Amino acid sequence: MITIEDAEEGLNTAIYNELRTRLVMGRMAPGHELSTRSIAAELGVSQTPVRDALSRLAAEGAVAIRSKRRVRVPPMTAERFEDLLRCRLLLEPEAAALAIPHLDDTHVRQLIELDAKLDAAIAGGDADAYMRSNHAFHFLLYRAQNRRTLVQLIETLWLQFGPFMRVLYSRAANSDMHENHHAAINAIKTRDPEAMRAAIAADITEGMGLIGRTGFTNENGPSV
Repeated sequence: MITIEDAEEGLNTAIYNELRTRLVMGRMAPGHELSTRSIAAELGVSQTPVRDALSRLAAEGAVAIRSKRRVRVPPMTAERFEDLLRCRLLLEPEAAALAIPHLDDTHVRQLIELDAKLDAAIAGGDADAYMRSNHAFHFLLYRAQNRRTLVQLIETLWLQFGPFMRVLYSRAANSDMHENHHAAINAIKTRDPEAMRAAIAADITEGMGLIGRTGFTNENGPSV
């Protein structure tokens, strides 16, 4: 039998997952202020589960609580950018390399399909599709290995960087970042963990480098 406590926990989790997805997909811009009241009204719930979800996200560094009713997505600064870049380079190439023994031809086909969707999203100027496909590509790799704590740490990094990552899709068309995804796929085929580490490290460095070189302006204006 489902208890009231179970129902409340389920609702809290659903609200948390929804807000988490919005952050990871870049639908909440850095510096944007969120109102618990407006979010609750949009989602058709009371403010209590929204506040609970935002408290969890604040503990993960994804938002900053300014008052009981208002929360802010932290702005990106050069110092925070460099910190996130360093952490991503420490964790993500290793997770991808550790995944190689667990990846097979089915994974390779899925990765090729996701990379094609990335190309289509860039060509069509579809930021949502770009964010979804890029996230799916990376986490298909990371989640294939069985070290859950490592994946959770990477998820927290993406949660913090997601609000800013959306600017990449408008700058990726003129870059050669796609070659890094191809290199990662080839590393699976050749069972080469060092090549995988190099491919993912290059993907992170070049992708974040596009932002670092052109500044922290989010010209696409993602919204809540």
